[in-house]
Amino acid sequence: MRSPDLVLTAMAPAIWGTTYIVTTQMLPDGFPLTVAMLRALPAGLLLLAIARRLPPLAWLPKVFVLGGLNIAIFLSLLFVAAYRLPGGLAATLGAIQPLIVLLLARGLLGTGLRPAGVAAALAGMVGVGLLVLGPDAAPDPIGIVAALGGALSMATGNVLARRWQPPVSALTFTGWQLTAGGILLLPVALIVEPGFPVPSALNLAGLAWLGLVGGALAYVFWFRGIARLGPPAVTAFGFLSPLSAVVLGWAVLGQALTPAQGLGALIVLLSVWFGQQAGRRARAIPQSQEAAA
Repeated sequence: MRSPDLVLTAMAPAIWGTTYIVTTQMLPDGFPLTVAMLRALPAGLLLLAIARRLPPLAWLPKVFVLGGLNIAIFLSLLFVAAYRLPGGLAATLGAIQPLIVLLLARGLLGTGLRPAGVAAALAGMVGVGLLVLGPDAAPDPIGIVAALGGALSMATGNVLARRWQPPVSALTFTGWQLTAGGILLLPVALIVEPGFPVPSALNLAGLAWLGLVGGALAYVFWFRGIARLGPPAVTAFGFLSPLSAVVLGWAVLGQALTPAQGLGALIVLLSVWFGQQAGRRARAIPQSQEAAA
């Protein structure tokens, strides 16, 4: 396992951690589905233009399933949860995703399930809770279902992206998924959220960041990591997203950090390290079995 693979993969959730501050400070309020579509579709079309390769007809069903799970459904449920739950509770519930990935990878990929990996996933959830969970975390049934559904959607999409890995570059594969997800979101956004305002220069800068950096670049890094390292090793890096958001809130917005958040940050970093180590060892199990066969 090479260090550049780890660094580039870790950069994806660190970049995604900027989503909250960019959305709240640079984009119009009340258009989550439209913003999700504008984040995905232009980025996907740009990557398609760079790759100059469309998916074969036989691959279209798989591409739209992956685009739906990893992009359209995930982003839609993510925003529903964000609007109906305090951000801390939404992030804590979403942190169950690494545990779901471990279980799905065991069933769909035959990846070994190691107690260390499960322990790291559970510890990461505790760390995220300490980082972002506040006293205002009032439960909302629809928001809770949306947060858990979003975690399940992307976890399933991540595992299937490894199972259905096509013989193309990560850039091409990412372009296919972002475009498919954006196409699925487009009619829903137009019907549910009409009247999106003419964007200002600040809005355009925010959309450019979310689309080009938080969409195209980050997803290329993420799916590249899934292909090279395997979902169990990659998914632990997802805990870096709320950590990045908290650090940015402190550095840019002047939000205070408590000792509990400091402890949560330490637990998150340790769980990321132990999680990717356990994921690497679990991934080696089916590979060694294949070699023996």
